[in-house]
Amino acid sequence: MPIYEYACMECEEHFEELVRSEQQVVTCPTCGAAKVLKQLSAFAVHGAAVKPSFASGSGGGGCCGGGCGCGH
Repeated sequence: MPIYEYACMECEEHFEELVRSEQQVVTCPTCGAAKVLKQLSAFAVHGAAVKPSFASGSGGGGCCGGGCGCGH
């Protein structure tokens, strides 16, 4: 059972909902409106199989750890 992110088109509230089936009607918990839009979640976008690498070259990353490129 996936959890989806929604935005209400009436009151602009953002909320998450556990969806048990495709036929489930999702309503805004704030105003009760059924006019909601499923959002693209950050997990779906960044949940790729490849992990991002923030450190460049050698060093521990972060300022003065060698990874930020500041030269310290």
